[in-house]
Amino acid sequence: MTTKEEIDEVISWCEEVKKEKGVMYTVERNPFRDRVDWMARFPLIEIDRPKETAGKQNLVYDGTTRSLWQYMNNTWMEIIPDVGPRTGKEEG
Repeated sequence: MTTKEEIDEVISWCEEVKKEKGVMYTVERNPFRDRVDWMARFPLIEIDRPKETAGKQNLVYDGTTRSLWQYMNNTWMEIIPDVGPRTGKEEG
């Protein structure tokens, strides 16, 4: 299950690396692989690299939209937080 907190943590890390390196784009080893379940499948994180040239097995961070992207079903899809299970009951 992908949480907003995990996504925010990865985005913060990407922003920090961007600031530190000061380059147009960078490719980094994924430091979250052992700690965050859904991140285990991405060997590398490509920060600000165009999706057209990024590795399809890697996670892509787009700094202009502050979003994370994965290649799935022959297209790039934004990673968003999972919504919890629906119970069919309305709140209130």
